[in-house]
Amino acid sequence: MRLRRASLLPVLLLILGFGAQPSVAQPDERERSALRGVVLDMESGQEVSDAYLFLHPKGRPRAGRDLTAGSNGSFLIEDLPRGDYVLSINRTGYRVQILEVSVRGDEERNVIVYLQPLVFETAPVVVTGSHIHSRIEPTDELSSILRGRELDKELGLTLAATLKNETGLAMRAMGPAPARPVIRGLGGDRVVMSEDGGKTTDLSATSPDHAVTIEPFAVERIEVMRGPLVLTKTPSTLGGIVNVVRHEIPQDRHDNILGAVGLYGESANSGMLGSVHAEVPINPLMLRAEFSARDAGDLRTPDARLRNSDSRTLDYALGTSHIHESGFTGVSFRNYALSYGVPGGFIGAHPNGVDIELERRQVNLRGMYVFDTDLLHDISVFVNRAYYRHKEFEASGLIGSEYRIVNWNTDLRATHHASGALTEGMLGLDMEHRDFSVGGYVFTSPAVSLGIAPYLFERLRFGDLSIEAALRYSFNQVTPRQEKQDARIGAIRTRRFSALSASATILFELTDIVHIGVNVSRSNRIPTVEELYSEGPHLAAYSYETGNPDLDLERGVGMELFLFHHFDRISFNLNVFRSDMESYIIPRNTGRINYATFLPIYATTGVSAVFTGAEAQIEWRPWSLLAVRGALSYTEGSFRATGHPLPQIPPLKAVTGLDLRFGAWRVGLETAMAARQDRVDEFEDATAGYVILNGSVQYSFATGSSVHNVSAVMENMFDQPYRNHLSRIKAILPEAGVNVRVTYRVFFDF
Repeated sequence: MRLRRASLLPVLLLILGFGAQPSVAQPDERERSALRGVVLDMESGQEVSDAYLFLHPKGRPRAGRDLTAGSNGSFLIEDLPRGDYVLSINRTGYRVQILEVSVRGDEERNVIVYLQPLVFETAPVVVTGSHIHSRIEPTDELSSILRGRELDKELGLTLAATLKNETGLAMRAMGPAPARPVIRGLGGDRVVMSEDGGKTTDLSATSPDHAVTIEPFAVERIEVMRGPLVLTKTPSTLGGIVNVVRHEIPQDRHDNILGAVGLYGESANSGMLGSVHAEVPINPLMLRAEFSARDAGDLRTPDARLRNSDSRTLDYALGTSHIHESGFTGVSFRNYALSYGVPGGFIGAHPNGVDIELERRQVNLRGMYVFDTDLLHDISVFVNRAYYRHKEFEASGLIGSEYRIVNWNTDLRATHHASGALTEGMLGLDMEHRDFSVGGYVFTSPAVSLGIAPYLFERLRFGDLSIEAALRYSFNQVTPRQEKQDARIGAIRTRRFSALSASATILFELTDIVHIGVNVSRSNRIPTVEELYSEGPHLAAYSYETGNPDLDLERGVGMELFLFHHFDRISFNLNVFRSDMESYIIPRNTGRINYATFLPIYATTGVSAVFTGAEAQIEWRPWSLLAVRGALSYTEGSFRATGHPLPQIPPLKAVTGLDLRFGAWRVGLETAMAARQDRVDEFEDATAGYVILNGSVQYSFATGSSVHNVSAVMENMFDQPYRNHLSRIKAILPEAGVNVRVTYRVFFDF
């Protein structure tokens, strides 16, 4: 019976219209119609019976109507005036889904509603508790979100490894543990890492040997966000935000105990992980607890084992919230500890590598109060205090480098309802205080930085034209603990920066299934403490680093054109982009050696640079059981004055795949390809192209009130030697050989 129902899904997709379109028009009492639909489980495609539905005119929640879907998931709401509505769908064991639906004239409107199990989240963008929906979001849907079984299939040792095959993304690495995502050739703090919308405190943006302090296994969803919404978190619009969603502070109230238990293993490093999290109602509070531990050995490559590439993590958190009719208030605590090795054996490196231990302890406060007046929807506040400690050990066991950060971050914001052409938006204030200190053989000046940034984000609608726009004004002051006017790198003194960043995305709906748009942005980035004041050896990075206290703001102007096409059986995106950057800040290998330490000298400079590129994605479903997909990413970075290549630019990348789905089974075959990268900077090595083959099998089944997901993935099936151009380790060994990854999760509901 399940096979037969699943095979009917394409027929339903052909018959039923899908996609809600927001507007500001109010219902017209003179024309009436009906809304017909079906509620389906997003994972299995099966009908969801007895779902509760509530429909109300947009902006008038008190004028709503409710009903219950039938045993086959179908529903019919008749006698509806012409206008725009909000439809809420709720079912025990699933996340609440909210759609905006337009009813026009005397036609009958048809929709398909997909519900995800409660352990997943379907809203594409979540920032500090506010759900913001947009007609522009579907243009990124194919590439920007990993969740559910797709997330299980892609899970890797780190967040960067999990995202490495996504369109437009690459992985900067110095071994398996210290890896970080790169978006369209841009890395460092141009790519913001965040959890539940709050920026993550660590040093991963400053150096390739520093790891991201996020465990990817226990998250509900991973998002990659670009465009105007980025300005709510950072003044740099040309990179993006990688946000993991786990709802550490619960925001949904329920009466059952919900959660998941998971196990993970991979063969290339003999790695194992165990994880558990649960949400427990303790009236009047909701309690969430999470625990995970990981142990991974040295990485096996087709040529040899990568010595000193092991890692161990311990991650636990506890959160609670009081959820009421007008919002919620909550607090959480997280402790993340990681110890890992940075391999040696290449030029400038210690023969046996370096060991690093780090810890992040963070307390979060979050609250939201819903007013739901004619204009104001809610006011929210997010405050976090993070303590970060980082130690780098030589082979003798002595501490060579030590870093400490105490960071306070506060985000205040108000969101509003529709008003005229404005469909929704927010006004906020982002404040950050960062105390950075060092120890050991580190000669970067300790410093305190303060940042204050008001921002505005709005969505507008003019018929078939939709606009997203944002402004952010940033003021930052960086104050060294001790000024030094005669330093060899220049005068070390207090620096102040102010900048106005802006971004706008315009989307035009040519037809119901064809959209074309453009994004234009003005980006700014404040130099980091390390870029300004570094002056000496960096042990684990195997480099002698010199900063530049005279650096100006990194400024840039970006433009992107995109086309989005969505048919019943085929969807594709096409993006082309160009970014012109003034004073692009990079640490460049000078080719010189500091003979006191025998380390290569990397000097931080600001140069004029230009980035151009293109991305394309396609997904085709010729039959109900088969999906064919492909993606292509290319970025070219050059010095504007000479046209010579910038360092550390990823090569052309392509990913193709086949997915066969029948009942609870899903079988996939994927090729990951990269072209040769010979557009390299001075003192940078070229890398050869490669093609590797990956395979996957997934199966889901239910027992009582629990759902079991099993995923098995074989990466690099033919043990092909290949090298990641953005890896410092490529000089000594290739990437991992054959790697079998197995993930098992049980989602429970008691």
